[in-house]
Amino acid sequence: MARLAQTAGLTDVQQEILSTVRDFVDKEILPVATELEHRDEYPQQIVDGLKELGLFGLMIPEEYGGLGESLLTYALCVEEIARGWMSVSGIINTHFIVAYMLKQHGTQEQKDHFLPRMAAGDVRGAFSMSEPALGSDVSAITSKAVRDGDEYVLTGQKMWLTNGGTSSLVAVLVRSDEGHPEGTAPHKSMTTFLVEKEPGFGEVRPGLTIPGKIDKMGYKGVDTTELIMDGLRIPADRVLGGATGRGFYQMMDGVEVGRVNVAARGCGVAQRAFELGVRYAQQRHTFGKPIAQHQAIQFKLAEMATKVEAAHAMMVNAARKKDSGERNDLEAGMAKYLASEYCKEVVEDAFRIHGGYGFSKEYEIERLYREAPMLLIGEGTAEIQKMIIGRRLLEEYRFQG
Repeated sequence: MARLAQTAGLTDVQQEILSTVRDFVDKEILPVATELEHRDEYPQQIVDGLKELGLFGLMIPEEYGGLGESLLTYALCVEEIARGWMSVSGIINTHFIVAYMLKQHGTQEQKDHFLPRMAAGDVRGAFSMSEPALGSDVSAITSKAVRDGDEYVLTGQKMWLTNGGTSSLVAVLVRSDEGHPEGTAPHKSMTTFLVEKEPGFGEVRPGLTIPGKIDKMGYKGVDTTELIMDGLRIPADRVLGGATGRGFYQMMDGVEVGRVNVAARGCGVAQRAFELGVRYAQQRHTFGKPIAQHQAIQFKLAEMATKVEAAHAMMVNAARKKDSGERNDLEAGMAKYLASEYCKEVVEDAFRIHGGYGFSKEYEIERLYREAPMLLIGEGTAEIQKMIIGRRLLEEYRFQG
């Protein structure tokens, strides 16, 4: 067992789950990840294996057929999976954000309808906030829903949908002005709709089109897409929670889970980069000895390991805070910010240790070097995290003059 990134206070059940996932990663993901990534091929066999392990129901309550585990257990599993291949962790992340939002905010009918099939992995989730001209400004959403009898008609274009093609349920955030007079704050006139669709590309239901996969620098294998709504009719009972105007808060609650997930992914990728770097440093010889015996490389390894340990500790703290029922936007923002930045730095240091070979597609570090930048952007940029952190700190340390 490696010394880095250990987590104190885990139950026997948590340790057993993590051991099973780690074994699956070592045997089923690491040997094929780079080859599949270079082909941009969806890892269907790996996903089937995760389904068999019950991981699609990891955080879904037992009453709905899930394992009822904590966010901490989920985050530690994501860390292990991302150590094998970050794209696989993305496949389950969006699924769990939707499942979490349903569990926390859905009506009883919505929970009964979706959660058992999501726990089994038969329904795969995706969620959609971003739009082509939106960036981090969620209040600028232009996609809209208009009431028409017992239905809503949705129109607009969404962007950066992870699992956009392979999912069968998408939680979509749009503007809905019904019951919200002109001048209402933008975040109070947004609604989340639960949109069921057929997996695939093209027109996946009347009024809903998934054009195709976006070609990306990294984070390949998992499908990232647009979503185009043109007269998409959704029954009123598919408004998450049964009432309009709550979508922004529902999505932000889900994004807090997502930020812990991205932090966990950063920890997993950084761990793998450290493993690759420390191994190569002991194999590669220069000037008559392994480069690991050169002080410059030892300093680099020391810095890398310290960053891996610090990011893991902050990620665990953020997950435990959310599990306790307390507000965790400060901790999640800090964990996401630190883990993604440290991940980039650890990967780059491992890349440097590999020298020219790091630039070769034959070496795994090349893949990690292209994957790490996505974590700097996903679930909010570093600048957004610092805004959240700064505002929360001013709330906590308000000067009474």
